[in-house]
Amino acid sequence: MIQAAHPLTLFNSLTRQPEPFEPVHEGEARVYSCGPTVYNYPHIGNMRAYVFADILGRTLSFKGYRLTHVINITDVGHLTDDADAGEDKMEKMARQNAQSIWDIAKHYTEAYWADIRALNVRQPAQWTIATDFIPQMIDFAKSIAEKHCYELPSGLYFDVSTVSDYGRLARAQTDEGEGRIEAVEGKRNGADFAIWRKTPEGEKRQMEWDSPWGRGAPGWHLECSVMSGQVLGFPFDIHTGGIDHREIHHPNEIAQNQAFCCTNGLDVPANSGARVWMHNNFLVERSGKMSKSSGEFLRLQLLIDKGYHPLAYRLMCLQAHYRSELEFSWEGLGAALTRLKRLVMAVGNLKAQAAPAETFGPKFAPYLDRFDAAVSDDLNTPVALTVLEEVAGLKKVDAGEKLAALAAMDTVLGLDLMALARADLRIRPRAATIDESAIEQTLAERKAARAEKDFARSDALRDELAAQGVEAMDGDPLGWEWKLG
Repeated sequence: MIQAAHPLTLFNSLTRQPEPFEPVHEGEARVYSCGPTVYNYPHIGNMRAYVFADILGRTLSFKGYRLTHVINITDVGHLTDDADAGEDKMEKMARQNAQSIWDIAKHYTEAYWADIRALNVRQPAQWTIATDFIPQMIDFAKSIAEKHCYELPSGLYFDVSTVSDYGRLARAQTDEGEGRIEAVEGKRNGADFAIWRKTPEGEKRQMEWDSPWGRGAPGWHLECSVMSGQVLGFPFDIHTGGIDHREIHHPNEIAQNQAFCCTNGLDVPANSGARVWMHNNFLVERSGKMSKSSGEFLRLQLLIDKGYHPLAYRLMCLQAHYRSELEFSWEGLGAALTRLKRLVMAVGNLKAQAAPAETFGPKFAPYLDRFDAAVSDDLNTPVALTVLEEVAGLKKVDAGEKLAALAAMDTVLGLDLMALARADLRIRPRAATIDESAIEQTLAERKAARAEKDFARSDALRDELAAQGVEAMDGDPLGWEWKLG
């Protein structure tokens, strides 16, 4: 297989520079990824974070590390504003839908897991569910309360002035503190945040627990500190999330970790609880349908309903570096699908000739070395993809060895090339009513009409298909013949 000889370098958001990966425990890699708040369906921008985290995990496995990857499920405590303000998202959705909050959490967790499977994201070692860790959260808060927290009528608050270098990750600290955080009467500093929120007098939440600070629920930031530390131990290797977490959520996690571990300033990154903090950039969509408040926002299922295989979206993500903004467009998704089709056809043709070899010869070594160099350079998937395509296009090489080389590279890229078939990529849009047998029969009639130079008949059949949402793709270099438009 590939000799992954290039040293792995990753960009650390805390130090703002690329650094060689040096695991806390030799031969191991322990990774924590901020997961979803399961009050609604994830949009495709949310899912970019999990494609990125999956590529990171696959790369660490490829480099020979024993990977322990944890992703959390937030089913309590996350407020409607990420800046520690507003109502609990879960309570609000349960009230709007007149449903149990537990049913809301179950439904949207399962929907998220379905998207994870559709994007070929590997299962983590553990899914940590926030409500399974409430006793540990209370214990964590008790351990830091005396030195780092103070109580107000609304709950227990963390005093950010009690730790060194608060806000270094965000690079946004000001004399007034973080202005986006909720103004609460009695807070010592503008950036102070809730560790435990008391249920307001006269109210009752569906999710609430007894604590030394009154009946209520944990703060969102507390949850991730507790679950990551409980499962992976402090310090662990890598903490991932979307770039939006870099400004408030992760600085607050870091402050809690410093308090719990009794560590000093962040000149030593491991004092933050993780040696490396990594953040993927935004997916940008110009129509405004990325926000969940827009109604029919861009879910993965919407892409599938329009006839796009979900792995086309995965490939679209890989075409941009994870730290770069990625603009979504239907044209761009279509181009990614065409690129995926080319790869699937190339692999299909090889599989018709031979089974994958157990290894590959020296002809492939320069390509595999370049592939390793690309993914080792802060997960440079755009370059890695081009190397994969170069190998797919090689002529006069052993088919079995070529398949083995492609399979080895796809263990990192995760496009499922060894299992995908051409037919898998032909997804019927939800609105289409014509069945495939009727399409194929009409296309056969059209092909015969063209062979007989009966172009009027050919055009009529093309128009008949078009009226039912089928585009006949004359001259398609991929030989796809038709698509449901």
